[in-house]
Amino acid sequence: MSRLAEFRKLEQQLAAQLAELETLKNDSGLQKEIEFETKLRNLLGEYNFSLREIVSILEPQSGSRKGAPAVAEKSTRKARSVKVYKNPHSGELVETKGGNHKTLKAWKAEYGSAEVESWLSK
Repeated sequence: MSRLAEFRKLEQQLAAQLAELETLKNDSGLQKEIEFETKLRNLLGEYNFSLREIVSILEPQSGSRKGAPAVAEKSTRKARSVKVYKNPHSGELVETKGGNHKTLKAWKAEYGSAEVESWLSK
């Protein structure tokens, strides 16, 4: 698309959005909502309350999701144990807590996963 065509397209979109904005400015329902919000925020400021506090006063159960506990407990995972693999061909040892070890991956690619797992020292 040429720059001129893109400019004209954006110009039309802007004109449409400005027309929609003017329509909203003249909407009496929107004016009432804006007035309500302004008065509410002034009232909250006067009494030093936040919107969250007001919601928790009006609907105490809405603070927590249905079915979820109010206070989420942090669960901890069991620490992984160290596994020691000994390559019978080279005598090399690999100590790892997971399967994402570079040498272990190379062995599995060369000898196969099942055989490498049989090298696990107990």
